[in-house]
Amino acid sequence: MNSMNRRSVLLAGLGVAGAGALAACSSSAGTPALVSPSGSAVAAADEKRARSGKTHELTLTAARAMADLGAGIKARTWAFDGRTPGREVRVTAGDTLAATLSNQLPNQATTSIHWHGIALRNDMDGVPPATQAAVRAGRNFTYRFTADAPGTYFFHPHVGVQLDRGLYAPLIVEDPREPLSYDEEWVVVLDDWLDGVTGTPDDVFAELRHGMGGMHMGNRSSSPSGSSGHGMGGMGGMDMSNTGGEFMLMGAQSRLLGGDAGDVKYPYHLVNGRVPADPAVFRGKPGKRVRLRLINAGGDTAYRVALGGHRLTITHTDGFPVGHQQVDALLVGMGERYDVLVTLSDGVFPLVALAEGKNATGMAVIRTGSGSTPSATVRPKELGGMIMAASRLRAADDARLASKKADGVHRIELTGSMTSYNWAINGRRFDMSNPVAHPVTVEEGQRVRLDFVNTTTMWHPLHLHGHTYQLGTSGPRKDTTIVLPKQTVSVFFDADNPGQWMLHCHNAYHGEAGMMALVAYQA
Repeated sequence: MNSMNRRSVLLAGLGVAGAGALAACSSSAGTPALVSPSGSAVAAADEKRARSGKTHELTLTAARAMADLGAGIKARTWAFDGRTPGREVRVTAGDTLAATLSNQLPNQATTSIHWHGIALRNDMDGVPPATQAAVRAGRNFTYRFTADAPGTYFFHPHVGVQLDRGLYAPLIVEDPREPLSYDEEWVVVLDDWLDGVTGTPDDVFAELRHGMGGMHMGNRSSSPSGSSGHGMGGMGGMDMSNTGGEFMLMGAQSRLLGGDAGDVKYPYHLVNGRVPADPAVFRGKPGKRVRLRLINAGGDTAYRVALGGHRLTITHTDGFPVGHQQVDALLVGMGERYDVLVTLSDGVFPLVALAEGKNATGMAVIRTGSGSTPSATVRPKELGGMIMAASRLRAADDARLASKKADGVHRIELTGSMTSYNWAINGRRFDMSNPVAHPVTVEEGQRVRLDFVNTTTMWHPLHLHGHTYQLGTSGPRKDTTIVLPKQTVSVFFDADNPGQWMLHCHNAYHGEAGMMALVAYQA
């Protein structure tokens, strides 16, 4: 497998540099002094977090693994502790998590863990080289932080395009004063998959970087890198007729996403690590109320999610409560999470994740009675019913930001195209060798407005680390939001978590190509 890329080479070269050592420097262009990821301001903010006094210790070993995707399909990949999704981590708000990452990856690959959506202390955010040196092969690093906001989260690497391997797992922070009433819950992880089947994410990125003008046609004549040798043969694989190259997808269109739906051809779409022909199954009883925690861990795919024969009541998005909305289906971009309640009927029902614009689905099954398993290609009518996206939700009263005029406004222009694959923010690709060269600077205590201005013809899920923002003046609290082509989305957040935080497109390939920026607190 090709495990090295531009970021891995750079980060390995940083060696034993202290956490945030590179990122704490000011640029020669006169960048203002910035708060260090491990500085006193970060420590002071962390001391204010409410703590339960309980610590959860665990080790997460990143290593080669053979993933069993079901239906006899095996994929050689990288995973935490030999399974994908990784084992769920569950704590209660106020608990401290002490998670030791053991890097046993091959070929001297560096890695890290980013705790997606958690407003934690900056030096534990897992973003080399901004907040730490990357963890070298054969080395360990312990992430220790307090998770003080309940919600549905997950974790994954923040090095290269490792997100699109099997290195991810749910992180659930329970509310000790849970206001919702339900009988059971099920964590549902969605993912688009190709690693070890048609190639690796590094192979994909290498092709995409050449852009549409430089793509090469045709299929591999021999077994692909890391392939298990299994074909795609009808096991929920996508229609591959829209070929552009070995990995580049052409012609994926979605009205919900404003046009072009994605870049990458995936042979499989998984729900909890399983293909539709051999689905994960939740067994319940009729009449029981179940909380589904939906996580999109994919690299390039938005999913339209529906449960056949049921309506879904949305209660949370990205960990924060919203005014309850009953819908038939919901649209989930990469990095987004939704919590929904459903009262189960009697029978066997498909939970379908339609790969938006890609003519493919993932599927799991909820079984409360007798009956045959639904077809792997089933498309319940709810997929075409009332479909909800975050922009139409409203924050719950106790989650809404207090009314306040913005102290600072920043234009975050999303730029680039598939033609030359030059994705960037404000026309400038993120410079991994000098992450503080052009920061978006804020001051602690400010109310900040970010205007996400999408000048491109593709949609982008924009993720801000270390904070949640509010869509508009009364929309939901989010850390990841879909910005449609040629549209502007204004978000607000309170600058109450000092440090240096990434803002980036959560399409794994757009972000790695350069659609990232640093939101940094002035010292």
